[in-house]
Amino acid sequence: MEQEVIVRFPPSPTGYLHIGGARTAIFNWLFAQKTGGKFILRIEDTDTERSSAESIQGIIASLKWLGITWDQGPYFQSDFIHEHIAAARKLIDSGHAYKCFCPKDEVEKKRQAAIEKKITFKYDGTCRNLTPEKIAAREADDAPYSIRLKLTATEGSIVFNDIVYGTIEKKYEDLEDFIIVRTNGQPLYLLSNTVDDIRDGVTHIIRGQDGLGNTPKQILIYRALGAPIPKFAHMSLTLDPQKAKISKRTHGELVAVHFYKEHGFLPWALVNFLVRLGWSTSDSRDFFSKKELIEAFSLEGVSRANSIFDIRKNDPKYFTDPKAISINAHYLRTLPLEEIEPYVREQLEKAEIWNPEFETTKRAWYLDTIDLIRSRYHVTTDFATRGRAYFSEDYPIEPKALKKHVLKHEKLKEWFPILAERLDTIKAFTAEETEQTIRALTEELGIKVGILTNGTRAVVTGQLAGPGLFDILIVLGRDRVVRRLHKATALFE
Repeated sequence: MEQEVIVRFPPSPTGYLHIGGARTAIFNWLFAQKTGGKFILRIEDTDTERSSAESIQGIIASLKWLGITWDQGPYFQSDFIHEHIAAARKLIDSGHAYKCFCPKDEVEKKRQAAIEKKITFKYDGTCRNLTPEKIAAREADDAPYSIRLKLTATEGSIVFNDIVYGTIEKKYEDLEDFIIVRTNGQPLYLLSNTVDDIRDGVTHIIRGQDGLGNTPKQILIYRALGAPIPKFAHMSLTLDPQKAKISKRTHGELVAVHFYKEHGFLPWALVNFLVRLGWSTSDSRDFFSKKELIEAFSLEGVSRANSIFDIRKNDPKYFTDPKAISINAHYLRTLPLEEIEPYVREQLEKAEIWNPEFETTKRAWYLDTIDLIRSRYHVTTDFATRGRAYFSEDYPIEPKALKKHVLKHEKLKEWFPILAERLDTIKAFTAEETEQTIRALTEELGIKVGILTNGTRAVVTGQLAGPGLFDILIVLGRDRVVRRLHKATALFE
């Protein structure tokens, strides 16, 4: 019987969920979905000084928003510290670890001496072979101690196969008896993480390439505890355009998942974008439905080459990676209206221009309007900013549109009311009738059609560009169009 796949995502709640962590969660979730396995959410909250309840809530909220579901958890690592300590004591009893009474300042002096001699520092094993009598004497004096894992070999290598990077080898001579429990009794990540993975039966560890260096040490702990070693898959890193690793400290909220939620991204669009950072299919597709992505996903598709997250922090045109915006725009254009509508509503509510009738008597109009204007939008916030005039009478006119298409032609102050009266009296307010009315008026006035159409667009939508004007007029309706054309005369005062 084939072993059930079990993976985990263990975020540290010391801040918001950033896109690197989200990408790791997505890859683990996809692998579990693809294999019919289990996905565990484990909050590694043992850093009590930096962990916070707010961060935990934020991480969980971001995962839920992305649509990432878990089968077990969230567990909290702090609830299992007693297991981590018990594992350390088991390692001491079995001879795989020992108490190290070396004062921290003495170890540091040795480290500095090695640096001066330009040699690699390794702990020299001072406490490795203390006699039981010496250990008892130190304990009687209440001497503080850390716990170190005892290397069982000095020659040869630790060799393992990484699903992404292939065969990895680490020579024993490059390792030392490393600390697994600090002098304050706090287990280190290496031990806690490994003990938790053993308890949870984790079969595959999928994480960032920056965890690759810890893997040989963790394998040693697995062996010392007599536990089966999981398979490892280390994902390539995501870097900024300057080839620096993306981080909260350097890039701020621009790399936070909640930033994209607040700036109008659709959850699946962000998932789609993050998956494509360092993963691909043989046909290099960019867009996937949930079902398609699960079917296509494999760890073999993860690239060894680092990916670039094209951050545009001070770019006036793009507030983030243009590829991400393009993917989001694709989904705004193509997803069923019923799927997009809740996110549009959220933005309209935030902008305080939501009308309860949009979900009752004006529901059909509301969805038709979204369908008309979404093709030119990139994020859902556009509906409340660029599309504000469709949902509210309180909307600004773009300075460029006002200057170029309105104020430049002073006669529009006289022509707008004339057009308003004619549109108000035509029998049928249809796209064909409104077009004929506008064209007839321009011929009568002896002006180019663009002067009247561009000017009308500017004052009734506030925008320089958008869908076809006559479609706009029909969506806005006769009353609003007539009222706005009359009101536009005040722009010339």
